[in-house]
Amino acid sequence: MAKALIVHATRSGQTEKIAELIAEGIRFTGAEAKVVKATAITNERDLEGYDAYVFGSATYHGDMIQPMKTMLFLAAKENLEGKVGGSFGAFGWSGEALDRIYDTMLNIFKMDMIGSPLRLKSASLQGGLQMAQDYGREIGKKITGK
Repeated sequence: MAKALIVHATRSGQTEKIAELIAEGIRFTGAEAKVVKATAITNERDLEGYDAYVFGSATYHGDMIQPMKTMLFLAAKENLEGKVGGSFGAFGWSGEALDRIYDTMLNIFKMDMIGSPLRLKSASLQGGLQMAQDYGREIGKKITGK
């Protein structure tokens, strides 16, 4: 069975809510989805065995928060080239974190990225719930072929 790992770093809990909704969308396609906090990834082996990776962080002062930066340094040691990837995040004003994560996954890790980052201020505003689930479905379809 196809498996996806969703890793998030959050300040207020919004990014975690988005991660859970993306996981629901992935599960709708018949794939497995595991959601973990970035701090739970303590070495590159924690990233082994998945078909897709979705990384998300809140944007704080124009950047991703530190736990996601640390996790990305660990992810650089795991061969993610060609794996399906996506990025997402919650933000108040600017949302640079998800773009930086996306660019790292695309250009440094050489992953097979889904369209563009999922940009949400909140999981509950302006159709956020549906958008997050749809993003997950897109990832799920890519790894299951359904």
